[in-house]
Amino acid sequence: MIYRIVVGVAFFVLFFSCKDVKKVPGSANETTTNVEKPQVVKPQKEANQKDTIAVLDHTTIKKDVIENSDFINIEQISGDFVLDMKYATSDNFLKEKVYSCAKCYIRKNVAEALIKANKDFIKQGYKIKFFDCYRPHSVQKKMWKIFPNPGYVADPKGGSIHNKGAAVDITLVKLDESLVDMGTGFDHFGKEAHHAYSKHSEAVLANRKLLRETMKKHGFKTIRTEWWHYNFYAGKKYQISNFEWECD
Repeated sequence: MIYRIVVGVAFFVLFFSCKDVKKVPGSANETTTNVEKPQVVKPQKEANQKDTIAVLDHTTIKKDVIENSDFINIEQISGDFVLDMKYATSDNFLKEKVYSCAKCYIRKNVAEALIKANKDFIKQGYKIKFFDCYRPHSVQKKMWKIFPNPGYVADPKGGSIHNKGAAVDITLVKLDESLVDMGTGFDHFGKEAHHAYSKHSEAVLANRKLLRETMKKHGFKTIRTEWWHYNFYAGKKYQISNFEWECD
């Protein structure tokens, strides 16, 4: 009698507990089990295609800068520039010649960017004229000795982007090499040379804007106080160099 009661109670409990269990379809025997609701993870928004391309280009250039550190005489790869290398003469703020001869050496990637920028200028009736390019560290020391003012000359202890072969001092000339008015001469150390100075004529402001916007388009950055100075955006990746070119 007791045995029949125990069996009956067990059957009763088993029967009603099975009603609260969910079946999970898709398994081999449709096993009964309790299933937790899966957590839904929303996929991240896809990157904007333009931004992705910019990042890829940026990464590629950075890689090249690290691996490609050769100096190039820009006249050997393009005849479309004009050279007026001021530090190979005494026509500069030092009033002294500090280069043995007038050459424009620059890092390979910087040279390639300059050629692209110059092609843009040529389409608009202008071309780049160089005042200074790569500057050996020994010359930086010489300049500092002559004029030890950090407002105008980079302290050789930290060096200059010029010493890395990734900065240029430039202006624009017309295709016949006639001058383009930029408001001041090269190495004018006053507020009139600043990018923010707005009291120049409309023509001068337009000339500076053309130079600035085209150079920025091709990977160069300005500094606040000198309209002529442009740093290649990845220039800090290079090491300071004391390479000295040979004169003819």
